[in-house]
Amino acid sequence: MRTTRLLIIAVIILLYGIMNYYIGKRLWALASPLLLPGSPVLFWSFFWLVAFSYLAARVAGPYLPPRLASALVIVGSYWLAAMFYLFLLLGLGDTIRLIGSYAGFVSPSPSEAHLTTSVALFMTLGIVGYGVWNAQNPRVTYHEVRIPKASPELDKLRIVMVSDVHLGTIIGPKRLSHLVTTVNHLDPDLVLLPGDIVDDHPGPWPEHNVVELLSQLKTRYGTYAVLGNHEYIGGRVEETINLLEKAGITVLCDDVVLVKNSFYLAGRNEKLALIMAGKTRVPLARILAGIDRSRPIILMDHQPIDLDEALNEGVDLQLSGHTHLGQLFPNRFVTRRVYEVDWGYLRKDNLQVIVSCGFGTWGPPIRVGNHPEIVVINVRFGCN
Repeated sequence: MRTTRLLIIAVIILLYGIMNYYIGKRLWALASPLLLPGSPVLFWSFFWLVAFSYLAARVAGPYLPPRLASALVIVGSYWLAAMFYLFLLLGLGDTIRLIGSYAGFVSPSPSEAHLTTSVALFMTLGIVGYGVWNAQNPRVTYHEVRIPKASPELDKLRIVMVSDVHLGTIIGPKRLSHLVTTVNHLDPDLVLLPGDIVDDHPGPWPEHNVVELLSQLKTRYGTYAVLGNHEYIGGRVEETINLLEKAGITVLCDDVVLVKNSFYLAGRNEKLALIMAGKTRVPLARILAGIDRSRPIILMDHQPIDLDEALNEGVDLQLSGHTHLGQLFPNRFVTRRVYEVDWGYLRKDNLQVIVSCGFGTWGPPIRVGNHPEIVVINVRFGCN
């Protein structure tokens, strides 16, 4: 298992290096006429520093001065998005030039390659600039859900769901404060956080007053959360849970609670916890054993998976995140193939599923082809 994991990591790093070399070579060809003799060493040193800054910060971050580690994360995060679009656009441009040369429409020359690189560079700057703005302007998305099962004390419920906040170096206290203010203005009965609340680990939380800010969430029936894959990536799961509970947030880890004697709220452990931390995921049937199935059942599961299991166990509403809707277009074509529903609403017999594309971002603080969101779900019980 360990050997296989190391081999996969080595292959990923190799492919990452090849992609960056392809981009770097094109950028050097474009810039070299403008630079002084002896510049190649400086250019390539700077280029590889930027290209591997994100990886370096994640691996060596605990051993680096905090400000240096943060700077590397920020620089590397922006580069990940720039690299992604430069690689796509350069690859597309070179493919078009290659086809054109075979068809006799284009004669291959350095000037044609420079033009392709210049166009790709300017388009990338425009896309990344838009993506930065877009990622910082979340929208409020509304869903109306009717659950046939009656609730003893409630006929309606207003849920505010915020998935994939990714609190860390990129998503800091300013964004969190704005999030809390927005959620409170929405007047929620229940706030649900279906995973990836933290980006990697909660180390910066004390100095950023994260617990204090989270404790300002105002609800009638409480704030609940489940763990996502990023809570496990940081390797400080118990610390994260303790800090969330200190902020008044109940973490449901393969557990279920009866809320206001009216409906059940269940939370499943992240499926990738088995790979990342050796923690098994309890079958849903065991989690829901002994509950009154005539009452409404709402389930949080970080990833929109195992929908048939939820359906068979009588879950009425499943809430998930994780997908980011690909975060960077055209990655949505991948998430659409991986998940039965990668965003929005799905009805599957008696099971209703709502998937959020998330509030924050992983890696690049950039969104293209989707919008960050806070989801409001107005639930009515006892009606079809």
